[in-house]
Parts: sequence; C-alpha cells; structure tokens
Amino acid sequence: MKRLISLLSAVLVPSLVLAAGGGFTWSHSLLGWLEQPLVDLGIDPLPILDMLIISVLLILFAYIAGKPFRGTAMREPSGKADLAHFAEVVVGGILNFLDGIIRHGTGARPILPLLGTYGMFILCLNLSGLVPGFNPPTDQFNVTIAFALIIFLGTHFLGIRQHGGSYIKQFLGPMPLLAPLMFPIELISHLVRPLSLSIRLFGNMTGDHKVVLIFSAILAVGLPIPFMGLGILVSVLQAFVFVLLSSIYFEMAMSEAH
Repeated sequence: MKRLISLLSAVLVPSLVLAAGGGFTWSHSLLGWLEQPLVDLGIDPLPILDMLIISVLLILFAYIAGKPFRGTAMREPSGKADLAHFAEVVVGGILNFLDGIIRHGTGARPILPLLGTYGMFILCLNLSGLVPGFNPPTDQFNVTIAFALIIFLGTHFLGIRQHGGSYIKQFLGPMPLLAPLMFPIELISHLVRPLSLSIRLFGNMTGDHKVVLIFSAILAVGLPIPFMGLGILVSVLQAFVFVLLSSIYFEMAMSEAH
C-alpha cells in the first residue's frame, strides 16, 4: 500500500502542479497520438479527447457496477453499500424522476438510456473542469449544440412515431382559423429549443470555468476552494436542467393535449 501511495504521488503530484501552471493536460498525456489526426481533419482535438477519456471511465464504471445484474438470477439485496447498489440507486432515482414528467406514449423507461446517459455524461464533463489537467468540453458551443440537436431530433422522431401525420397539428393551434398565425410561432419556438439548451449549458459552464481560473491565478492555494464548491453546484444544476428540459420536450411531443 505504501508503494502504491508513493507511486501515485510520484505521478499525480507533478501533473497537478503542471496543470495548475497550464502546462499539462490529461488528454495530451494519455491520447496525444490522436491529436494530429484530428487536427488534420480540421477538428479541435481538446474537447474530443477529454470526452473520450470521460466516456471510457463511465463505460468502465457501468461495466463493473452492472456486472451483478447481468446474471440470469435476480440480484438479491446484499445490504452493503457497494458499487452495484450505488448504480441501482442512481438509475432508479433518474427513472422515478423521468416517470413524473413523461407519462404519454411509451413512457419514461424507453427514454431512460438516452436521458440517463446524458445526465451522467454531462455531469461528469462539467465536473471534469474542476480537475487539474482537464478542460470541460461543455464550455465549447460546438459540443453543447451537438447534444441539443440530438434531443431536438429525438423529440420530433418520437412525436411522429406516436401521432403519425397528425403530429403537424401541434404546430397549427387549437382551430384552423389561427393556423396561419400559430404555425410560424410554433416553428420558431421549436427551432429555438436546441439553441436554448446549448447556450444555457455552454454559457454557465464557461462562466464557472473562467471564475475558477481567475481566482486560481490570483492565489492558487485556498482562495479557489469556495468557487470550486460553487462550481460543483453549478455542474450538478446544469446537468439537471438539461435533463429536465429534455424530458419536458419529449413529454410535449408525445402528449395528446395539443
């Protein structure tokens, strides 16, 4: 154990010091060989590689935590606070939250893999900005707009699958007389949704990241701690708001109220 602690100290401490000075990134250290191919394709490698690292970590977490549930026999409660129990509580909590919003169509369970993954992925991307050597990909507009466009396309896909051709009635208002007025208004409101989702996430995470960097530059020891605590709150809140608004859009698309 002492050797392991010494090894981790020898690897992590210098990297954290370099990261605080702006000379180290985990993406360059672990996946530096992928940077030039992405640059040759005209792609900014930094957010892509950071997302790749977070994705691998989440996949490993899901694989290890889900191992007890992949057997043919139902898993019995062990009464222990293990990783599988933690994952079960998280997934169950997200599903109960979505069940309270998405009540029409296929319900919340078929949408859980998408919105649950989004919630965990965006939360980890947001929190990665508080780790020295990581730059949160969610402070890049091209990342957040891609997330929002997937939600935008998914809502209309499920709306059309649920209502068929009558889905267009959602854009025409309560009576034919108002259709010429309501159609452009509804069309604009739907087109604004991905911008609203992406700009909200991008703006808040950019502002939070800049605040931490500014106070870290003034005094690296002690002073940034309160703002890092605020950053955790902002990270959790923005992931929650993204999932909340997305679930509302899904419910509105599949609802019969229109």
